[in-house]
Amino acid sequence: MKNRSAAFRRSVWTGAIVVLIVAMGLGTKVLTGEELAAATPTAFSAADYGVKTFPVVQAAIVTSAHDLGTVATALAADPKAATEKYGIVEGTSFPVFSVTFTAVAGAADAAGMVPFTVDGVPAAVKVRMQTGPAINGTDLRDATGTIHFPDFTNQIEYQDAGAALNTELKAEVLSKIKAADLAGKTVTVTGAFQLVNPAGFLITPVKIEVK
Repeated sequence: MKNRSAAFRRSVWTGAIVVLIVAMGLGTKVLTGEELAAATPTAFSAADYGVKTFPVVQAAIVTSAHDLGTVATALAADPKAATEKYGIVEGTSFPVFSVTFTAVAGAADAAGMVPFTVDGVPAAVKVRMQTGPAINGTDLRDATGTIHFPDFTNQIEYQDAGAALNTELKAEVLSKIKAADLAGKTVTVTGAFQLVNPAGFLITPVKIEVK
């Protein structure tokens, strides 16, 4: 009797295991190589992000740009109202303004900063355009209001995204001009600046037209 009972228990356990295996098999989806690749998170590539996103950011800034003189006058009169009307505030960053102007360029300094005297901008406010080799700030990343920190895994990726846009700017726009050759020429600049210092607008250009 004991042997029969033991055999019965073994058969029950065996049957249960078989049922479990079958159930697991029925609930398991076999993925193709393409499906597996699509389901696997990929590492963030700053270079790829810059190539893909810069044209979108560039077009958005060009489309939304306001006359710099108009923006400067509004800022001098009421910074809060001007920011609400013309600016973009991303998180806790300083507001960013997309602007355009036409003016005669001054001589670039050693850091590639080109000065301009722009109609409508108070004389006390210095207007400069950065041309590299170093492009500072996250103006391009923050100018459109469509790129947000939660879109990225962490702060490092968020910062790398801004740097990647600056890298593409150098490759696609700034590589086509020489800052030293702009002095005395009439230039139309479209770009963005972050209002860090009300006494100075440092423009990050996305489009430069030399007359």
